[in-house]
Order: sequence, then C-alpha cells, then structure tokens
Amino acid sequence: MTTVLPDDGLMLGIETSCDDTGVAVVRPDGQVVAAAVASQVELHDRYGGVYPEMASRAHVDAILPTVRKVLTDADLRPADLTAIGVTRGPGLIGSLVVGTNSAVGLGDGWGLPVHGVNHLRGHLRSADLDERRVEYPAMVLLVSGGHTLLAHLAGPGEVELVGSTRDDSVGEAYDKVARMLGLPYPGGPAIDMLAKAGTADVAFPRPAKDLELDFSFSGLKSAVSRFLAANPDHPHADVAASFVDACLDVLVAKCRRALERYPSRCLVVVGGVAASPQVRAAAQQLCGEAGVSLCLPPLRWSTDNGAMIGLAAWDYLARGLDARPRPDTSLTIADW
Repeated sequence: MTTVLPDDGLMLGIETSCDDTGVAVVRPDGQVVAAAVASQVELHDRYGGVYPEMASRAHVDAILPTVRKVLTDADLRPADLTAIGVTRGPGLIGSLVVGTNSAVGLGDGWGLPVHGVNHLRGHLRSADLDERRVEYPAMVLLVSGGHTLLAHLAGPGEVELVGSTRDDSVGEAYDKVARMLGLPYPGGPAIDMLAKAGTADVAFPRPAKDLELDFSFSGLKSAVSRFLAANPDHPHADVAASFVDACLDVLVAKCRRALERYPSRCLVVVGGVAASPQVRAAAQQLCGEAGVSLCLPPLRWSTDNGAMIGLAAWDYLARGLDARPRPDTSLTIADW
C-alpha cells in the first residue's frame, strides 16, 4: 500500500538513541523547517565515553524544551503538524525509552499519530536532507559510534545488507583509541585533528582482510593499546595518523570491493564518522577511481539528529507501515 504524501506536510522528528537529543520539523521532500540538538558532550567528557544512565536522565531534562524550541523557531503550533516520528532503536535502552515515551505522550496530547523509526534508516535518509542527492542504485557505507555496515540500495527503501562489523564499530574504535591517547570525548574529531599533525609511521594491522565485505576493528584497537604500552614515548600524533590510516585502508578496500560486486551510481557515506575530513577525502578519491558519484550529507546532518528521523518517518507513512514506537535495541538495517 502506497500513500501520497501531502506537499505541505510537517513531520516532527525526535532522536534519542544515544547521547544527543535531536528534534526537527521536516517536509516530505527533505526540506528542514527547523532543527535543534541538545548535546551531552560536556556531561560525558569526564568519562571518556557515554555513561548510559546519565544519558537517559539528560534526555528527560532536554527533550520537551528542545521540542518547544523547534516549534517556536518554526513559528508552528502542534495543530500544524502531520505526525511524529521517533527513534525506536537500535540504541541505548534508557535513552530510547525517554524518546519513545515522550513522543507517545505528545502524540496523545496533540492528537497526532506516532511512528517508531529505525535509527539506521534515519542515517540512510540523512543524505537527502535539504536536497535530493542519492542516485539509485547506490552503495551505502554507514559509519558511526555504534555501527559499521555496507548496504546496497536498489531504490528508496529497498535495502540489502551486504556487510557489517563482526565486533566493534569504527566509531567505537576511534573513541577508545582517543581515550588511550588522552584525548577528549568525542574521540573522532580529536583523533582526526591530531592525526593531521603526525606521520603514519606505525604498521598497524588492517583487520578483516579475509572477511569479504564484513568489518572488524577490535584487533586494531588492541594493536594500538599494545604499541602504546611498549612505546610510551612514541609521538601521539604519529600513532593517531597510523591508526586513522589503518581505518581508512579497511573502509576504502571494503567499499571498492562492494562497488565492484554491486553496480552502483553513487557511494553514499553516512553516520557520525562521515563527518571526518579524512574519511570524506578518501571516499572522494575512491569514487574518482571507481567512476561513481560521491554522496555525502552536510556535516550538520552526519551526526545523530531529529531531521533524519523525521524524513525517514515520511517513508513509513508513504508505505503505509505502522511501526509502533516501542523501544527495540535489536533492530537491523533490514527492519522497518
């Protein structure tokens, strides 16, 4: 069943899968009317990573004020909205409960339908925020703090998972290595900045070479830990550069192999790690060599945000799907 979406429709998107409270109002064509993110970076920096219980408590404090801010910025009333889309998983269970419960409460109070959205589907749609960018068929590399995967898109919503991580995500490896180097949270931007000042002079392993299109980053993370223990005086900038170089080699090799096996018009790179300038440069070079277009979301839509959830919610509405807003940490990219 396919539903024709209203051109003037307004979807309220709410994202609370981890530590950012993201809210936005999005039209069916991807135009973002207003958006805001309440960050918890300062809260979690002292721990070198996300403290789940504190994250959920911070969402409780931030979610309603952030919703009010977005509606005020857009000069909208609840009656102007068409529906609410909210992340139902995967993510931290406490954070998901806050988001879904808040969305259901708002929906009941405002008389609006509420759609539970797969966080990963949200990232897939982030590349079409503000303007349409994805050319089908497309190969997608999703790289974030919780996920690393490759998926082939035959068309909008037609997703085939072709590779995923066997253990850690590349974003988690970035954060853990950043902590080893004494860098602040979040680790990705800090490592990228430090790596620019270094030389990749350490031959860290390129894990998962024999795993076809699957990834593995736990071995690389362990290799960095062992090297630092044995070489405490080695310049940290060079360690960071060597670590980033190893990650890029793995990501590029898997993407090249995927593009060879699955005909694609473009490579879409999404997720928080897609904000990395080194990842973007490496993807651009690969696409030039492979003869495909590179499709990247604007930097503001690469990390977790409510706009991507709002746009994905329109896909649910268009397909007539009734995805209940119940937290589910086990969702995969194949699930709606």
